Amino acid sequence: QVQLVESGGGLVQPGGSLRLSCAASGFTFSTYAIGWYRQAPGKEHKLVARISGAGRTTYADSVKGRFTISRDNAKNTVYLQMNSLKPEDTAVYDCNNDGGSWDWGQGTQVTVSS
Repeated sequence: QVQLVESGGGLVQPGGSLRLSCAASGFTFSTYAIGWYRQAPGKEHKLVARISGAGRTTYADSVKGRFTISRDNAKNTVYLQMNSLKPEDTAVYDCNNDGGSWDWGQGTQVTVSS
């Protein structure tokens, strides 16, 4: 059974940084591309960053140059380093497979506000 547990969110001032973690279990982690998604209130999940099993990364234009996705296959964990945070980055952040087809976890709330 696939399980994804997100952590690391919080309240941060504009310009600040956070590092999110996604701990995965129930599948052969190293063979799957994993994405970080975010969902603002009343909106659908949007993919912000993706990393392949081999470590190839892609980013949404809105976060390019500010966010960095990485993975540790030995720990079955994907990370999202978020720098230069803006109020519009405020959302619940979730991880999921490439198409977002697995059941969503509880996510982790990121709030960027002064």
